[in-house]
Amino acid sequence: MPFLRPTYLLWTVAPAGVLTIWMTIGAPHFIWSYSWRETNARHDFSSRYYVRCTYVGMGGNITEYPNDGRCGWIRFGR
Repeated sequence: MPFLRPTYLLWTVAPAGVLTIWMTIGAPHFIWSYSWRETNARHDFSSRYYVRCTYVGMGGNITEYPNDGRCGWIRFGR
């Protein structure tokens, strides 16, 4: 049948890949708010030690308390 060629289904590779990644590592959550402590009197971003990071995404909110004093821009979770 000329109407059912394998190349017609090639577009399904990208959505299947996104779905596989989503189901494996979770949905992306983006930074929403954070709390920090100053480590010196310079008052710039490099002197902040973050103690709480809150991320929002389709799975709701995720709040974490980092051990190294750093918050990422994005976190994957369920």
